[in-house]
Amino acid sequence: MKIRVLVAVVFAVILSGCVGTPDSEGWKSSQKNEFLKILETDKYLSICDQQALYAKVKESKNSKLMSQLLIAYTENLANGCIVNTTGGYKQAVSASDIKMQIKAGQSIEKILKPYVPEYKQFNALAAKYKLLEDPVSKHKVRLSIERIKMMKAGLGKTYALVNIPEYVVRVIENDKESVNMRVVVGTRKNPTPIFSADLKYIVLNPTWNVPDSIARNEIIPKTLRNPGYLKSHRLVMRKDYNLDSPALSFNSVNARAYVGGKGPVPFKFIEVASNRNALGRVKFIFPNHHSVYMHDTPAKSLFKRKSRAYSHGCVRLHKPKDMLAFLSKNYTAHGAADVKSKYDSKKTHYLKITKRLPVHTAYLTTYVNESGKLLSFGDPYGYDKSQKLNF
Repeated sequence: MKIRVLVAVVFAVILSGCVGTPDSEGWKSSQKNEFLKILETDKYLSICDQQALYAKVKESKNSKLMSQLLIAYTENLANGCIVNTTGGYKQAVSASDIKMQIKAGQSIEKILKPYVPEYKQFNALAAKYKLLEDPVSKHKVRLSIERIKMMKAGLGKTYALVNIPEYVVRVIENDKESVNMRVVVGTRKNPTPIFSADLKYIVLNPTWNVPDSIARNEIIPKTLRNPGYLKSHRLVMRKDYNLDSPALSFNSVNARAYVGGKGPVPFKFIEVASNRNALGRVKFIFPNHHSVYMHDTPAKSLFKRKSRAYSHGCVRLHKPKDMLAFLSKNYTAHGAADVKSKYDSKKTHYLKITKRLPVHTAYLTTYVNESGKLLSFGDPYGYDKSQKLNF
């Protein structure tokens, strides 16, 4: 009797699919059902250009097609569904690894998890997107969602975010906003690049190392027209970006040969520290190959404007002293009195960052604020117009 009952139980379990015997492709019925449920609502908004394949999978439940769709879905989730991207990071998606994970019996959620953006705006915008009916608004929100997918992985819950179209920088700590500040970003001709890097140090009373491109197109032509330009703008010349190097005079070099064009200039211009320095009194360095950073500025009037794309690519801060106070208190080993003393000295000092703070520049023309309101911004670089979704 006991044997008959045991056989009946085992038979019932098999019929119910609890054992989940894999098919020839390695799929268990539980994995198929899980994936189909994700696809039904497009939970991670990554069906994108795979609608035709999804229709076949939904109808046939074919395992080979399901594997193909899962790989494509993962790729769209990892790297977005924009055809012509500007900025962003490419994540490697291995088809063979995904197939092995399926055969190993991993849940679909676990397979997708490494590619789901950590940034809370992803879920916030996705929720708004699914409620919208206006196609123009949906398209604008969807572009921001796809750009979030392309942001560097490992965003975490604590970071600084410069949202270029909003002209705002936020410091987010444990998913809560600690700082919100207006910024000036790059012009359309000299756009602020989209990238991520860790904040490493703060410079008090900085000098400004004039980039060769600005030297060629601005400093040299203006000095050729006005020999007093360098002195009036507190600029000195050296063979490199080191104030301790021997001084050079403008007339001692063939400056005219370096007007316009591209490439390195064999002499450098440095603006010495002062209240009128182009970088103001403080800059925040997150080393990157774009040579972009956040800094103070003497041009305070620009922050009164609604559109604030005026820099050569760096990010100018509306209230740099507030940012300095917040970051030095929470991310350096320096006390307030020490920072004030160094700041007031008018000499250049460096404050090392002791706790990781990633800095991300992003191009989100929609954003869900702390109150849950969907905000919409302009398109200063024209990316909303030029970038196309792949579906």
